[in-house]
Amino acid sequence: MSAPTSINLIDSFQEFKDFKNIDRPTMMSVLEDVFRSMIRKKYGTDENCDVIVNTDNGDLEIWRTRQVVEDGFSEDDDLEIELAEALTYDEDLEVGDEYVENITLESFGRRAILAARQTLVSKILELEKDEIFKKYKDRVGEIVTGEVYQVWKKETLILDDEGNELLLPKSEQIPADYFKKGDNVKAVVSKVDMMNSNPKIIISRTAPEFLQRLFELEVPEIFDGLITIKKIVREPGERAKVAVESYDDRIDPVGACVGMKGSRIHGIVRELKNENIDVINYTNNLQLYIQRALSPAKITSIKLNDERKTAAVYLKPDQVSLAIGRGGHNIKLAGKLTGYEVDVYREIDEQEEDVDIEEFADEIESWIIDEFKRIGLDTAKSVLSLSVAELVKRTDLEEETIKDVLSVLQAEFE
Repeated sequence: MSAPTSINLIDSFQEFKDFKNIDRPTMMSVLEDVFRSMIRKKYGTDENCDVIVNTDNGDLEIWRTRQVVEDGFSEDDDLEIELAEALTYDEDLEVGDEYVENITLESFGRRAILAARQTLVSKILELEKDEIFKKYKDRVGEIVTGEVYQVWKKETLILDDEGNELLLPKSEQIPADYFKKGDNVKAVVSKVDMMNSNPKIIISRTAPEFLQRLFELEVPEIFDGLITIKKIVREPGERAKVAVESYDDRIDPVGACVGMKGSRIHGIVRELKNENIDVINYTNNLQLYIQRALSPAKITSIKLNDERKTAAVYLKPDQVSLAIGRGGHNIKLAGKLTGYEVDVYREIDEQEEDVDIEEFADEIESWIIDEFKRIGLDTAKSVLSLSVAELVKRTDLEEETIKDVLSVLQAEFE
């Protein structure tokens, strides 16, 4: 039984060499450690043993050297061999010579070989996990592509091209993402940890870094450093704003990022499930920067409070909804991009009589007023300018509540 076991052990070495991403020196070191451990258990020491492992064909040689001493004078049979015994192996040996013998794997016994194989498997797997951890730790912030292996309620399991497991949590998925087994998924490496000796690799499609890497792939000028991405802010799946700058006056950074007829940015938009992407020129002129950040709305004037980091932005009535954007995403992202809290105000024609909606606080509940202000309607006439159906669509208010408010506001101008 021992011979077949030894063959299985050697076969296992070859198997790990062929299918695991472990370099030759490391493999030889691991194998030698395992065999030396076997030698120490059997002979008490491995100091006088040479282990030669050929990882290319799985061959193993163990050579044990002992000093030949006079009969009855051996102090340690693991390091010395008495002359009478030595002569039974080699008639030409004399006292003082070194007796070198070949130790076969079978001589260790079946149980020792099975234990060695188990130790080897454990060491190789541990080494594999360390290699995967190191590999992906160095790849944080890089894009990876993998295949969906399993979809769960809170996360999706992705396998890379080497079969390594990557986790894409629901929180790191774009709301419109829908995956099924076998789909190819592109994401950025977000976080790498060791959990109970196993590498846990988290990838993300919602991180700003994912959008940045997509731009680097699509826009050669960014990859080459001719255009710099100063900042990216996102509401995943809804809208993103990207501030870019070029130190070469001959390059239009926005045009380069968008491409001819949008050729470069279309691929990114599709990857992000039709997320609207605003690419703007970065500038140190804060007022101009805020104006660009609120694109596509056209700003009339801006008042800054540098201490409070706030910006009061005044617009024509027809530009307010553009500045705020659907669901308030545009104004929210403009604030994140510029670092200033942006408040939108409707510019009132001096000849046109109007009343601030706050002045109706005694007749309209404050939470209802706040709901109108949230969508940029801060005066009576701005509310009255929209139909009931439009107000129901834009706010979270019920139709009956809106009708009551309109009745109160209309009475002011009668």
